[in-house]
Amino acid sequence: MTRPPRLLPASGLLIPLAVLGGPPTPGPVVDGNARFTVLSPTLIRVEYAGDGAFEDRPTFNAVTRATEPPPFTTTVENGTRVIRTDRLTLRYRRDSGPFTPANLSVKLKAGARRVTARPSFGASAAVNLGGWRRSLDKVSAPVALNDGLLTRDGWYLLDDTSTAVLNPDGTITQRPGHGGRPYQDGYLFGYGHDYRRGLKDLRDLTGPAAMLPRWAFGIWFSRYYPYRESDYRDDLLPGFRANRVPLDMLVVDTDWKSPNTWNGWNWNPALFPDPPGFLDWARGQGLRVALNIHPSISLADPKYAQVKAIVGEDLPAGDCPRLPGSRVFDWSDPKQLKAYFDLHKPLEDLGVRLLWLDWCCDPSKVTAPGVTPDTWINSRYALRDRERGLRGFAFSRAGGGYGGFRVYPAGPWAEHRYTVHFTGDTSPNWDVLAFEAAYTHLEGNIGMPYVSHDIGGFYARPKHLPDGLYARWVQLGTFQPILRLHSNHGDRLPWEYSGAAQRSAQRFLRLREALVPYTYTLARQAVDTGLPITRGMYLNYPEHEEAYRYRTQYLYGDDVLVAPVTTPGLGKVTTKVWFPPGTWTDYFTGATHTGPATAKVTTDLSTMPVFLRAGAILPTRTDYVDSAERKPLDQVTLAVATGGDGKLSLYEDAGEGPGHLSGQSATTAMTFDTAKRLLRIAARRGTFPGAVTTRSWTARFRDADRPAQVKVNGTAIPARTRAPGWTYHTPTRTLTVRTTALPVTAGTTLQFTDERRGS
Repeated sequence: MTRPPRLLPASGLLIPLAVLGGPPTPGPVVDGNARFTVLSPTLIRVEYAGDGAFEDRPTFNAVTRATEPPPFTTTVENGTRVIRTDRLTLRYRRDSGPFTPANLSVKLKAGARRVTARPSFGASAAVNLGGWRRSLDKVSAPVALNDGLLTRDGWYLLDDTSTAVLNPDGTITQRPGHGGRPYQDGYLFGYGHDYRRGLKDLRDLTGPAAMLPRWAFGIWFSRYYPYRESDYRDDLLPGFRANRVPLDMLVVDTDWKSPNTWNGWNWNPALFPDPPGFLDWARGQGLRVALNIHPSISLADPKYAQVKAIVGEDLPAGDCPRLPGSRVFDWSDPKQLKAYFDLHKPLEDLGVRLLWLDWCCDPSKVTAPGVTPDTWINSRYALRDRERGLRGFAFSRAGGGYGGFRVYPAGPWAEHRYTVHFTGDTSPNWDVLAFEAAYTHLEGNIGMPYVSHDIGGFYARPKHLPDGLYARWVQLGTFQPILRLHSNHGDRLPWEYSGAAQRSAQRFLRLREALVPYTYTLARQAVDTGLPITRGMYLNYPEHEEAYRYRTQYLYGDDVLVAPVTTPGLGKVTTKVWFPPGTWTDYFTGATHTGPATAKVTTDLSTMPVFLRAGAILPTRTDYVDSAERKPLDQVTLAVATGGDGKLSLYEDAGEGPGHLSGQSATTAMTFDTAKRLLRIAARRGTFPGAVTTRSWTARFRDADRPAQVKVNGTAIPARTRAPGWTYHTPTRTLTVRTTALPVTAGTTLQFTDERRGS
């Protein structure tokens, strides 16, 4: 894994320092009032300034243009400016004015097809693969999405014309005027069917995603319900512990507030008589606590006088009928922004880790043009966390602003730097479950790796879900970026169900916690490459039509195929799965499938369609833990799918704080050589505070013959259940090898000889 770029945490942007005072963009081609900058073989900036005044400063979207240009040529042919890279050819008719489909074109290849793109500012490209929506509030069936970056024709024009200029301190300045003359600023992505390259270009242009804390990939619980602090202590958490269900984040919904349960800024003493004691208790249990907040304040709130004193005048009245007497904020006004965040400070000082910005019905706003309102306030939350020495991110809606689903000029393109997208209040039905299975990877097409759905749906109609729907929604959440059980007074806890549904939810929530090391590694990949955690099949298999048609299935990383069950049934349910080329081994049963092909896969509530690509190495935590941070990762299980070569680099760091920005992190490279039946675990590279010095390994080789001999570090070990030793399970053709605790500073090898082959 490559070392991450040096970052500037104080700026609130998580962008490389080269952006702020680095070298000017090298090698622009100026042709009259048009300027072209080749940023990669598949990305060209196209800028037209009627007054000749081009813009070199970063914008709120485009923060990293100072790159070494790739090889390209430029010529003038019959009055046309021609720029060629090894991936595309751009043509612009000289002295023909602002860019239009008539004077600007790009030729490229999209798979086997030759495409001539004629981009238009203000218009979408055809056959978009899907993108984003500010929220899924009130959704009860699939809905239309705004466009993402990726298209079947292999190109996209990102219009940055109206986006504000970004200053080194993280503030913004409006674009200068051009004396009434035309101005255009855009980025022509010409990735063809190399969609992964398109997302990497987007990441390099707009900056890396936030690196979330490790605990964020565990299990979150929230419920819109007036819990008392004693309910959390005496009932809720004991339920998790008694059922051996992990919990990492406790999210307290809106009822904690006083004097108004919607937009109060004080603890409700009837529910929380001792907030410091409550938060101390939560910390002692390994829990982080988040509080729901709504961005307005009542005139009757005791803290309104403090707000008015900072602002110097009354805030404007909100126009929401449900909030009479409320006042709202303009976050682009520095005084109002300070007054707003000063309301947060007493909560943060007590130890509240996260404020959930539930901005849905309060007409606070951002009046500064050139930024997306959601992204602007989310960026301020991220900056605030980083100033407190924490991993900075917002938990909020994303990409637009209050008052509908309008697409702002700045678009959603900076959102990945700051936000876990809380998608909002959905209906609990099978259509929504299927839509969410597709939605998460589609939102990856704007570079967004972190999406959080209400697992089970929000509305409590019905309060108690059908057993199959509940269990299958928990299964989906197990293989999502964020798993957050949430509802409006509904049943979302495993022990509120019985029989197979309860056992299924418990099993998959434990699996989710065990998957944290792998999911955390995928998050690091998202930061470095721009690839989302859940990946549409077309990212890896763009020339297969099925990769576009089977929208509810996706890849969790590159080697784990997930096909969530989205149809009713308590017993055995059959799901049609498309398998890409190669061999795929069922994670739960050991059955194998060879692609490209479709197959009907039957599961009950104890399993779901999850498959490992031949050569895949899937790391999980071996031991059960109540939460991700309760115990260091000193026991790791590796699921290894035989039949192909594979590799993975396990990423680790302290899990919280900024240390990873200065190189306090580690990777452990792993490779599997199928011909030699050899798994190599390299010595760990790098370190960080709290890193373990020894680690025991359990390797589960899938689709393996019974071995004649098993060796660890070249020494044969016996067939037995304790370490060092091995066992073989015939029904699933699984060989399990266990080691003792071994030093992480030395490499480890595990090798077996097939009994049938004798080699």
